[in-house]
Amino acid sequence: MQRYPFAYNPSESFNKQVSDWIADVFYDLLPEAGFEVRDEQIYMSFQLERAFADKQTIFAEAGVGTGKTLVYLLHAICHARHTGKPAIIACADESLIEQLVKPEGDIAKLAKHLDLQVDARLGKSMDNYLCLNKLEDSRHKDHEAKLFQQIHNELPDFVTSNTAMQSFYPYGDRKSYPQLDDEQWGKIGWDYFQDCLICERRHRCGQTLSRDHYRKSTELIICSHDFYMEHVWTYEARKREGQLPLLPEHCTVIFDEGHLLEPAAQKALTYKLKHDVFEEILLRLLKGQVRETLAVAIEDGIEQSSTLFNMLRRLSMSVPGSNRKEILYTDELVFEFNRFRDIISTIEEELIFEAALFTLDPYQLRIVEEHLEMIQLALHLYKHSDNLISWVTDDDDGITLVIMPKLVKEVLAERVFSQKMPIIFTSATLSIDGSFDYMAASLGIKQYLSFSVPSPFDYSEQMEVYAPRMQAADLFTEKLEYAVRMLKQTEGRALLLFPAKEEMKAFKQAISNYPECAGMQFGFEGDREISHLITDFQQNEHSVLCAVTLWEGLDVPGPSLSSVIVWALPFPPNDPVYAARRKDAASPFEEVDMPYMLLRLRQGIGRLIRTRDDRGIIVLLSEQLHQSELVTNKVKEILPPGVKWRE
Repeated sequence: MQRYPFAYNPSESFNKQVSDWIADVFYDLLPEAGFEVRDEQIYMSFQLERAFADKQTIFAEAGVGTGKTLVYLLHAICHARHTGKPAIIACADESLIEQLVKPEGDIAKLAKHLDLQVDARLGKSMDNYLCLNKLEDSRHKDHEAKLFQQIHNELPDFVTSNTAMQSFYPYGDRKSYPQLDDEQWGKIGWDYFQDCLICERRHRCGQTLSRDHYRKSTELIICSHDFYMEHVWTYEARKREGQLPLLPEHCTVIFDEGHLLEPAAQKALTYKLKHDVFEEILLRLLKGQVRETLAVAIEDGIEQSSTLFNMLRRLSMSVPGSNRKEILYTDELVFEFNRFRDIISTIEEELIFEAALFTLDPYQLRIVEEHLEMIQLALHLYKHSDNLISWVTDDDDGITLVIMPKLVKEVLAERVFSQKMPIIFTSATLSIDGSFDYMAASLGIKQYLSFSVPSPFDYSEQMEVYAPRMQAADLFTEKLEYAVRMLKQTEGRALLLFPAKEEMKAFKQAISNYPECAGMQFGFEGDREISHLITDFQQNEHSVLCAVTLWEGLDVPGPSLSSVIVWALPFPPNDPVYAARRKDAASPFEEVDMPYMLLRLRQGIGRLIRTRDDRGIIVLLSEQLHQSELVTNKVKEILPPGVKWRE
């Protein structure tokens, strides 16, 4: 197979040759296959040439319809072939990954029309895979045991047999179980508290086999922001434990929807503590012969953990629109945190003496030490409480304490942006008032290239915005009835975007009472695996898709998406994460709430017009829109030029 898709001359600049070939692709090769010529793509390609040539970070802001994905894919493929290392494409979430690799997606288009063989493999987050241990528990204990038994029966033979694995293949992907809703998947899918290092099934686990598969990619590995940041955060720890990093050495990383990287980095750097997990790990040590002082310290640690988590349950408060409970810090709670930290220090000291006696299994000892070190790192943040955000979540398995650093730019600067490789940020929304400084500062980027290209669409002819004044005492019913009228007008063909799950759930319960929508098929995020919901929506022209997370990245061209109904302006919730940001802001509404809302709204509006032939309407159902002149003006400012505004 020819290494490059062009005649390579080693005496000339490789990056210049790539850029010239890509220009030929967009001016000649793709137009011959029916694609339209877009000057924006050529401009973007020449800008990316600088980043690849100088191995710099670049912010590539490109409006909807510029075809930015095709540009960065071509550069990434050529660069991977030149360096012999894969390129990483990090998307905002798993649904965007699926859209990139679907049969009619951009990678398939390039392969077909340019006669390219592209080695593109998916590196999905761990919580997208079946956990064999949780499945085993659920098929025996859960009230839906019959459903989970059927899933167990359909596992590949090599999973359940003890024979040698002569042939095997990846399995257990969330996408393979579209019939399960999110609650059902939560009972059998991997979660943060699974201890994979000691799992007897890990070598037959779908997650492990998938990892072996994508690591062998020669060109593209496509993952989520979360997964890439998990790779960065666990890189050193995995090396210490004798494990391979989550991702192999790579030549470049491209952050699609790059404006969402900071929250992904915060999530990856988050610590989660659970009493039951702490107790189970420490009790492993008591199964062998240990000194009495260590046994006493372990018992004290378990008792203190129970005391602390019971107190957290009492001192946590629910937050509307969020599953994060706010913690009410008291002197008593702080005292219990400090005492817990001191007891763990005692256990760590005792383990040093115990290790010298060789009475404990070295592998189990290392696992316990790693877990205690993680807890100490998390609790150490409480010494500088102004630098952390914490909350608790409560579910059937008990409460979980979550601790997150406020700022991640130091870690990113050290572990990501210090590497000598091209790093590409691409999105339609990277700048604020034409400047990329805010984004760069929040991520710890000191030097960067940047450019912006506008959308080529004529929005004045393609889009209208309806912003009715919401004034009724029963606001929910007023919104519902207006939405029903618009759905009837467009005969379905709509995406409904909700700021929170609770509001979507209320809509789902109420919409069945309206006979005007009886013939429409409604799909609700969480009822089934998301990529299957999107496919059904695209294929069933008169259907309606209701979602909380699809403000970004959803790409459904054509008449299936003729209306985007925004149930409420997407201001951030009043949960601990945004409460902390507001606390640090001089003007919280202008510095935190408004930028978040405008960015998310701008992305949501961008779901409507995906090609020059698309036509449609945006409906903004918000009482806040007309209560504040500031909000009204700011929302109008983010609309594409020439769009008609109707009240």
